[in-house]
This record gives sequence, C-alpha cells and structure tokens, in this order.
Amino acid sequence: MIIHVVKPGESLYTISRLYNVSLDKIASDNELANPSRLVVGQTLVILEGIRRHTVSTGQSFYSIAITYGLTVGELAAANPQVSNPSLIYPGQILNIPPRTRKLGTIEVNGYAFPNISMEVLRKTLPYLTYLSIFSHEVKEDGTLREINDTPLIEAARQAKVAPLLVITNLLPGGGFSSDLARTILTSEQLQDTLLNNVAQILRAKNYYGLDIDFEYIYPENRENYNNFVRKAISKLRPLGYSVTTALAPKLSAEQRGLLYEAHDYLVHGQLASHVILMTYEWGYTFGPPMAVAPLNAVRRILDYAVTAIPRDKILMGIPNYGYDWTLPYQRGSRAVTLGNVGAVDLAARVGAQIKYDELSQAPYYNYYDESEKQHVVWFEDARSIEAKLRLAKEFRLSGVSYWTIGRYFPQNWLVLSSLHDVRKVI
Repeated sequence: MIIHVVKPGESLYTISRLYNVSLDKIASDNELANPSRLVVGQTLVILEGIRRHTVSTGQSFYSIAITYGLTVGELAAANPQVSNPSLIYPGQILNIPPRTRKLGTIEVNGYAFPNISMEVLRKTLPYLTYLSIFSHEVKEDGTLREINDTPLIEAARQAKVAPLLVITNLLPGGGFSSDLARTILTSEQLQDTLLNNVAQILRAKNYYGLDIDFEYIYPENRENYNNFVRKAISKLRPLGYSVTTALAPKLSAEQRGLLYEAHDYLVHGQLASHVILMTYEWGYTFGPPMAVAPLNAVRRILDYAVTAIPRDKILMGIPNYGYDWTLPYQRGSRAVTLGNVGAVDLAARVGAQIKYDELSQAPYYNYYDESEKQHVVWFEDARSIEAKLRLAKEFRLSGVSYWTIGRYFPQNWLVLSSLHDVRKVI
C-alpha cells in the first residue's frame, strides 16, 4: 500500500505510470466517481499487489530488494521457488510483494443505524468483527423501543460478524437524557425489567452481545451505573452474551463534566468484555472548527485509558465523517456534517486545495461559497486513518470502533486491510 497525495498538474494517468499500477485499478480500488477530476492534496491508496520483476544482467537479490524497498528476507519469502538467492540469472521472473508490512490482527466494531444502505453494509461487513446496531432506546418503564434490526442481524451473521444490541438513554426526539438514566439506574425493579427485556431480545433476534451506551449520566449516579453494569454482566454472561460499554474520552479519573464523571474507566475495564472509547467530537456540530479526532488529543486519552483499562479490551473510536463550518465561527452556529468522500467532492466543486495538519494528523481546506462567505472543512483521509490505526497498534489495543459505517469510505477499508487482518469471533 502506498498513500499518494495528488500534486498540481497530476492526473490519474501520470500517477498510474509513476507506480506501474493500472489507471483502472487505482480508480476501482478508490471507487472514484470521476477519475478525470482530482483535487490537489487528495489522497489515493495505491495497492501494488504481487508484481513481477524480470532479472536484468548484473542484478542481485540484494539490489532488487533495495529497488523495491524490501529486505532480502521479504523478497526471498515471496519467491520460495528460488532455492539459492545468490544464484539468479537474467530473464528470471521474481515475485515482488507489497511493501506494506501488516501490523497484526485487530478487532473492528462498526456502528450502524437501521436505515443503512444494505449495499453499503454488505461491502463493509468483511472488515468488521462486531456490528453495533444503533439503537434500542430505553423507556422509563424499562421497556425498549423497537427498531428494524432483523435485516442487519441476518446480514452480519451471514458475513461472520457478531451483531451487538445497543441500548441508550436517548429520547425519541434526540439527545441523551440524564433524567431517564437516573430513573433507570436508581431503581432495582426497573433494571430487572430492562435486563429481562434485553435478554429476551438477544435470544429472540440472535444477537451476539450487548453494547451499553448511556451518556450524560449525573455524577451522583456514577456508582449506580457501575452497579448496573455489574448486574447486566452477572445476568447476561452466564447466558453466553458479551457486554461492551461505550465511554467518553477522559484525560483522568477526576475529570469534571456531565459527560465524564459517571464513566468509571477502572470499573468498566474490570467488568466489560470490551470498552469503546468515543475518541472523537473535538470538532463537533456546535463547536469551533477543528479536527474531529486530532491525533495529539486522542493520544492523551489513551495515555490515561491504558492505566485503567486492560489494553486488550479497548476499542479506540474513529470518526467516519467531517464537518463544514462557516467562518468566522460564532458561538452556537451549526456546522454541516459530511462524509469523507463528500468532502473531497465538495473540494473539487469549489476549487479548493486540500491541506494536512501535521499536529492533529487530519486534512482540511478553506473555500468561499456563492455568498462570499468563507468556510473550513475538516475530515478524514487515508493519511489520517493510517495514523489512527498505527496509534492503536502503538498502544497495543484490541482494535478500533467506527462511528458510523453509514457513509462508505473506500480508502478507510483499503488502509485497514493493508495494515491488519480482522479477527472474527463467530
């Protein structure tokens, strides 16, 4: 895998000649809607595949390996038919393996809404370990609002992806309810009702496990939430179900704020099968313009997280979207959400050049709209995805979790599959 950043004057043809990879393959791998329209600063993932090299006079195994950025051992491993690497001859054909070395096997979770395009879902499932279907909203009486999850569960099972039932304290109109969480978490009877309903749905719909995503819990209900997680695990684990929790991105155990205080990293790390860290939304809908998941900020979260949660339980969150802000930013103004492919398409339409911020490891660009208002767009590209995956590897985490998989982003999966094998648990 090579990540190519488009330069001024380049075309897909010149790029294909540069890497000796066909124009059609690059366009197909990256699913380019308009291969003739590239944006300066846009990334392209070049999958070299197994290439063939014809040995020339004077060449050695060593010189050929150096030419392709390989070690002699890697070249030898790709050519087991060569019994003596020191004895090669002109005209001999050698296999040249991809230069990217895999980092190992990881677990990958993807969140999906029930209305996800089934075509997008089918294309994504091969890259997932878990599919978290978002969400069954908890009601004040401990029952759950029904969603049309059966098609997603069946598709996941067919692809050997483990479907997870997500429960939330979301209200029907949107927004997490602190009051609803308190109602449930302070009543043993309601918790019993809720968990009985959860167990029934898990069994009836053939789910693999539960993903608890309770947010904005009052700080005074922190231990109530810990006890609810204990109760959920004591009920569901003997039935053969896993229990995962999603937690806010914290810098320390003492971090203040309604989003953070009731999320106890230490207890969840001890109890849960996995903990999903929601390491995104630094740049958010009503906030000031910045990268959605700046790598330097995510690193600080992981620095604390691995002191409280076993590394092999952590799934690091990765955003699959970006935002378009109108400038100058005014407090309370709303950014427009867009997909990563859509961000590049927008840059092409407005004639913007994509830049890359090295500190946050994220792409961005500026443009003016038809009303002469300036905008800034932050999103994800192949470079930022690679940086995040390598960060997860650096911290030796179990894997990553995408919010959400609804917008198909081909380059993400090209990079992930080039760097990792994906673990399957069913």
